[in-house]
Amino acid sequence: MGPWRCLLLLPLLAPALRAQQQQFMEYVERRLTLLEERISQWHDQSSRYSTELRDFKNQVLGMLEAAEKEREAMRAEAESAAVRVDRLEREVDYLETQNPAPPCVEVDETLMDKQVATAKQRKNEKYTKLTDCSDTIASVRAMKILKRFGSASGLWTKDAAGSSEKIYVFDGTANDTVYVFPRMREFTLFSATRKAARIKLPYPWVGTGHLVYDGHLYYIRQQGLSFQVIKFNLANKTVVDSSVFPAEEQIPVFGLSPSTYIEVSADEEGLWAIYATKEDEKNMCLAKLDPGSLDIEQMWDTPCPRENAEGAFVVCGALHVVYNTRLPSRARVQCVFDVSGTLAPEDASLVYFPKRYGSHSSLKYSPRERQIYAWDDGYQIIYRMEMKKKVEV
Repeated sequence: MGPWRCLLLLPLLAPALRAQQQQFMEYVERRLTLLEERISQWHDQSSRYSTELRDFKNQVLGMLEAAEKEREAMRAEAESAAVRVDRLEREVDYLETQNPAPPCVEVDETLMDKQVATAKQRKNEKYTKLTDCSDTIASVRAMKILKRFGSASGLWTKDAAGSSEKIYVFDGTANDTVYVFPRMREFTLFSATRKAARIKLPYPWVGTGHLVYDGHLYYIRQQGLSFQVIKFNLANKTVVDSSVFPAEEQIPVFGLSPSTYIEVSADEEGLWAIYATKEDEKNMCLAKLDPGSLDIEQMWDTPCPRENAEGAFVVCGALHVVYNTRLPSRARVQCVFDVSGTLAPEDASLVYFPKRYGSHSSLKYSPRERQIYAWDDGYQIIYRMEMKKKVEV
């Protein structure tokens, strides 16, 4: 076909071409419109998903915060439970002291009079020794200051007769709770009482003259104008026995320790009580106690004065009294009284204690360790003693 024929056909084909172009444009517009609708739908869905995801994130964060709070609450409850368990263990000891019926501690006037009469009948007689102990103190070999614990006045000691390593601490001169540390290490290293067991006594104590002896605590209770020696079993936390001390019109036994009326002491011979009465208020008295029945087996008037005395203890049947001054100075043993008469007073050593902080409120001799547990103005001290043989009269 020649060129002229194509020119003739152009006018005829133009409307058809325009129609096709129009249809194509309409198709493209429809496709673009559909695509825009889908994009808008996707945008709406994406916005909704983003909102839901944000809400979910906030919800998870809230749950995590709540879980953290619950974890902290559970940890606090666990700590509180541990504290309650510790408290419960201490309260069990107290309840054990309450369940058994304590023995009657009322004053039996007839029994007391009989006991006083028997003791006075043997008063100042020469003592027949139970052991072959013939030692006396030569000097203080060493001093060890362990720590500072509790009040200015108090008492700390071990069992004077048993093999236990427990440390018993009586804080103050009037209380009813004894701290018990399992060993010297726990008592020395820890300043708080959280490592200590607590024994709540059925009656409060008075003074610092108490003693732990053969699994029992012998402590002093004041009831009105009279004083009782309470024997307390440390194993089952019960009162085993009690006795009204058969001495009339008692006064403080040590001039520098006005709260102590009876000092219970132990040595190689057994149990002793150091006390004073108005009958001879210048000097001290000494009594031999029966550890089982708390009866007084024998009594002595000693030549040892109360004035400026701060403490005393017994070694091999000889009373040693420690003196000081009201303005604290160097404490010293100035009076020795041997109940068996085997030690001449002039041969007794003048024992000096190293200068310290103040005045001893308690001095507890341990016959199995040959050392003294002292309480000096809140400081706990151990004195190791050098011993020598007695020079017999």
